Amino acid sequence: MTDTTKNHSIWQRLYHGETSFSFVGRRRLWATISLALIVVGLLSLAVRGLNFGIDFRGGTSWEVETDELTVAEARDVLGEFGLADAKIQLIGGNVLRVQGDEANEKTREEVADALAEAGGVDRNDVSVNEVGPSWGEDISRKALRALIFFLVAITIYITLRFELKMAIATLTALFHDLFVTVGVYSLSGFEVTPATVIAVLTILGYSIYDGIVVFDKIDENTRSLASSGRMTYGDMVDLSLNQVLMRTLNTSITALLPILSLLIVGGRILGAVTLQDFALALLIGLAASAYSSIFIASPVLALLKEREPRYAAIKERLATGRPAGPLTPAAAAAASGGGSGSGSAPSSRVAVDDDDPASRGPSRPVSPMRRSGQPPRPRKKGRRR
Repeated sequence: MTDTTKNHSIWQRLYHGETSFSFVGRRRLWATISLALIVVGLLSLAVRGLNFGIDFRGGTSWEVETDELTVAEARDVLGEFGLADAKIQLIGGNVLRVQGDEANEKTREEVADALAEAGGVDRNDVSVNEVGPSWGEDISRKALRALIFFLVAITIYITLRFELKMAIATLTALFHDLFVTVGVYSLSGFEVTPATVIAVLTILGYSIYDGIVVFDKIDENTRSLASSGRMTYGDMVDLSLNQVLMRTLNTSITALLPILSLLIVGGRILGAVTLQDFALALLIGLAASAYSSIFIASPVLALLKEREPRYAAIKERLATGRPAGPLTPAAAAAASGGGSGSGSAPSSRVAVDDDDPASRGPSRPVSPMRRSGQPPRPRKKGRRR
């Protein structure tokens, strides 16, 4: 029987879960890519560090609402007070924000007067805020406690809902997302603000959700397919990933589009800097978590499970006499006995073991005479009563 799925486009096969991409078989490639990203990020973190915002390092902030003062003019004004390296932002098009190091009361007032004069506004229209580093340290401690509690709770939940190995695979993906996000912030020099910390915690929740969808399908296929012993655990993970691949892509795309609108419309056009910091961390983290749920968590799970004696024996028994690559959904249906009964030949991926009666399928009962090797007794002819 001809496989009609070959005539479908890639989008049709994705929509119907008919793809056969090999994710587990290329786990070394995915691991190499992730390891390279993490190593580069850690090296940048060791050399450059992170660009912490004023809320973490402490300092002084001035804000003035004016249409007559540009960023370049404000930098010239600040240069007279030794603040030429201060961070200057235009928020909403007409609000000028200056963030510099900690300054004494005299310097704060002098800078405020100079900004008011250059901007053509009254001195009372310039707001001055002094931020201490202790506030940022307090936020960091609370975020760390929240992260530890989150990881412990997720480990317990996934272990009870599925098993410990799935929890380990999930934690591996979570730490992957954290390292990648921190590395990108270090390489790019993006400012780390309290909004960034909140976004990182949000990222972890999304990564868990995306991974649970995949693990739920793997758990379902484990009961219906892998119990027959006719496919390896890695093949079953590949099959599950292909079945939910379109759902995962749709979830990631629909989550990233609103974040892009926050980043572009809210941050760039409307000047909402807080939204921009939050959206930027979300964008980086969600992209990393979408990658890790497919290319990190599931291959790690397959690696852990295939070390179990049961699945190691199945893998060894099926290692020969079948082509490499993931099992297609049609072959999986034949392996699980869910075919349409069209009489087509079984898939070449389904191996038959002569020493395993279960692999030969059901058979008709054999009479005792035939089992003993004696010929059947001829029936006597006579009139029926």
